[in-house]
Amino acid sequence: MLTEERYKLIIQRLQECGVVKLQELADLLGASESTIRRDLIDLEGRQLLKRIHGGATLLNQKSQEPGMEEKTFKNVQEKNAVARIAAKEILDGECIYLDAGTTTMAMIPYIEAKDVTVVTNGLSHVEALVSKRIRSYLLGGMMKIHTKAVIGSIALQNLDNFRFDKCFLGTNGVDMEMGYTTPDPEEALIKRRAHQLSGKTYVLADSSKIGEVTFAKLFELKEAILITESMPERSRRSIAQKTKIIEG
Repeated sequence: MLTEERYKLIIQRLQECGVVKLQELADLLGASESTIRRDLIDLEGRQLLKRIHGGATLLNQKSQEPGMEEKTFKNVQEKNAVARIAAKEILDGECIYLDAGTTTMAMIPYIEAKDVTVVTNGLSHVEALVSKRIRSYLLGGMMKIHTKAVIGSIALQNLDNFRFDKCFLGTNGVDMEMGYTTPDPEEALIKRRAHQLSGKTYVLADSSKIGEVTFAKLFELKEAILITESMPERSRRSIAQKTKIIEG
């Protein structure tokens, strides 16, 4: 296998998994660990990845999204606070869309409304909803490996079969000028369509997301209600001029 072919496969694997081990790459590419180690050194020099002990990870880029496992352990208390607030917005008998993501996932234990129907594109979400005996629909389509979110054209077609009282969406960035953003354009399409099919849209973002901008735009701030556990003072006034904020 040519060197550039190995490079392409290494980057492709990183984009799928976020982190790869040296031995895993050696097995995948049929090369020695010393060869893979040299490849990683060269790719790091090109600023395409970052070497870590025993492997490599992608650089922190606007188009890079952490995996579900990585996100689960970040800002746990803040996400739970946001999730608790959001769950209170669900009323008896409503049909809602619950976006894939760790903050929306954290809503499920707090849902107390009766006779609720939920549509989601999150594999982990539907398992948790069914365990709580909440009527649930999982969109069909392509499953993202490291976030367990269903995306793509089939998911979009599925989504058009539904109409929602409310939708609850996660985001990776909340910015006064750039609006709500997420790293993956494919996932942005699903979020945007759910928003269009909903009577009311809530965006869930812990305070670490305020002022951040990632690759793909969802929509403007004014198009949704923002739920956060604590709005940073530096951003409160400017964002409050654009949209309603619900805080913990």
